[in-house]
Formats: sequence, C-alpha cells, structure tokens
Amino acid sequence: MNSNTEDILPINGTDYVELYVGNALQAAYYYQTAWGFQPLAFSGLETGNTETASYVLRQGKITLVLTAPLHKGTYIGEFVDKHGDGVRTVAFWVDDAEKAYYDTVGRGAKSFMEPVTEQDADGTVVRSGIHTYGDVVHLFVERKDYNGVFLPGFKAWAPAYEVEPLGLEYVDHMVGNVGWNEMNVWVKFYEDVLGFKQIISFDDKDISTDYTALMSKVMSNGNGRIKFPINEPAEGRKKSQIEEYLDFNHGPGVQHIAMATDDVVTTVRELRRRGVEFLRVPATYYESLTERVGNIEEEIEILGELGILVDRDDEGYLLQIFTKPLEHRPTLFIEIIQRKGAKSFGKGNFKALFEAIEREQALRGTL
Repeated sequence: MNSNTEDILPINGTDYVELYVGNALQAAYYYQTAWGFQPLAFSGLETGNTETASYVLRQGKITLVLTAPLHKGTYIGEFVDKHGDGVRTVAFWVDDAEKAYYDTVGRGAKSFMEPVTEQDADGTVVRSGIHTYGDVVHLFVERKDYNGVFLPGFKAWAPAYEVEPLGLEYVDHMVGNVGWNEMNVWVKFYEDVLGFKQIISFDDKDISTDYTALMSKVMSNGNGRIKFPINEPAEGRKKSQIEEYLDFNHGPGVQHIAMATDDVVTTVRELRRRGVEFLRVPATYYESLTERVGNIEEEIEILGELGILVDRDDEGYLLQIFTKPLEHRPTLFIEIIQRKGAKSFGKGNFKALFEAIEREQALRGTL
C-alpha cells in the first residue's frame, strides 16, 4: 500500500498525543524548558472548563497535550494513580471522523467516543474514538472546517517565557508494551480494524541478552505515516524491561515516543545541556562501529561522547538515542531518531541498548 486512497482507514498523520499527568502546568514547563516545545493553546478554569486543565505544546509537527484534573475522584486522577504520568490518547488526523468511527467499530473496535461535533467562532471539529491496548485510546480528529488554534474550547496560550526549539520534527513511531501472549492479538487488531500491515518482526533470538528477552512486531498504516511497534515479554533468565514496564504501569501502555530530527547531534547535545538524561552504552560499542555499519558522515568520537547509536539496513543508516524514563516510575521514555535512508528500527543496537537498560534495572533492584 503506497497511497492513502487504498487504506481501509485513511489517516493523514498523528494529530496529537495526550498525556494524563498529575500537574499539567509543571509538566508543560518541563517539555518547554528541556525539550523546546512551544506553547500553543490552553483549556482550564480561565476558558470556562471547570473539570480539567490542558496545556498544548508544539514543535515541528509534534503536538503534545498535557491534561490534569481539577478535582478529586476523576478518571484522569485514577489513570495517573494507576499508571503514573503517561500517554492516554494517540489522535489520528482524518478527513472523516464519523466514517472512521463507524467503520472501525463495525470491524470490532470497542467504542470510546461516538462522533461529536465541537464548535466555536473558528469553526467546527468532529472527533470520535476507540479503545486500543490497556487504557490507551485512539481519537479520530476531523478539522477541515476549523481555523482555530487547536480545538474548540481552547484559547491561544502565549506566555512571556520563551525557549528555543530543538529541531524535533514529527513522531517517527510510538511503541506499545502489551502482556504475555498479547502481541499477536493487537497485531490482528491493527490489521483487521485499522487496516495496518506488519512491516517488521523481531523474536527473542533478535532481541535478547544473557538475562532478558522480548518479541516485537512493527505495524504501519498504508501511507507509512503511522508506525506502531508492539512488544511483549519473552522468557528470559531474569525480568525483562517489558515485564518491569508492565509491573509499574499496571498493564499495557505506550512505552516510548520516537521523535525525528534532521540533526541528532545538535538536538542531543542541547538536550543534555538542558538536563535530559540518556541511556549510555559502553565505549567499546564505538570501537567496532565502522566495521559494523560502514562509513558514516558523523564523527564517531562525537557520537561516542553523546552516546548516540548507529545502525544500517539495505536502504541506508539511522542514528538513535533513548532517554532514561521521564518519570520516577520506569515506564515512559523518548527516543530521538535521525534517518539517513534507513527504514528499520535499529535491530543492530538492541543488544547494547538492552544491556544498558539492564544496568539501570539493576540499580532499581528490578532485574
């Protein structure tokens, strides 16, 4: 499938990613200060919303919504209590939110939100939604008749505080962790309900260390703009990172968001300067790098200094790096990726990466 018209569910791209958090104002400050996201819109008491506070930030084509409850006893509060701060909504930008809803529910999706038309002086937006793994939902957002800043009910948010963006451009992929023997269930869901195709598969022989193992399948929509690797644990000698995630997240959820940049060295150098912490692989990783991936444009010494990993496939190479968990729970993290032709996901880095994760797990006492 190469064109959107062939999809049973045409998707233009990721509309936004919403995180439920304990304190939306402080979370917004973090993503501005550390990550360079720019303030865009706000909904809360000042806009007539008496239930929630949401801060919307954008960098490139990545839109983050950070939402917290204004009262006790809410679903959002229960979500944060259960999972910690984490991804609740992965919203798709579509041309017809009503059709997307009825088609996917007709193919077996569990309804989350029937189509609703929301409007203000800037026009109308239609939104609908379905459930996916864990407590994550997909919303369909139709905004062709809307010229407002984000969604009806939101007002422009332009604080005096300004930070420089870091060159993050779009969501490259988002990874879901699901429970034992659930990977193929959700692969089938994305195939049957949303019309995605499996483009890559990794088993425990591809993704294993002396202690831990996992399996993964990568699902993609027809135009390739949405890619969802889905991981499940595999039997290993000790507890895998996926099991650790499931324990602390209390079930399946989004493990990480991969954000693309055109200059990973500059982006990561500035993120480090702003205090973002990344996983480190041993210096020996860089000693055999050229042997493994061939010649690359970047200076290996600089990549080693920053901890950036490199992998090659038939189409080219990629550079990637992973943060430590963004919360006190070892759950959600962010990947920074720069693709130089490569369409893959860094299989050659898995062993070094997972050994780095295991070192962190050992410090946490959860290996």
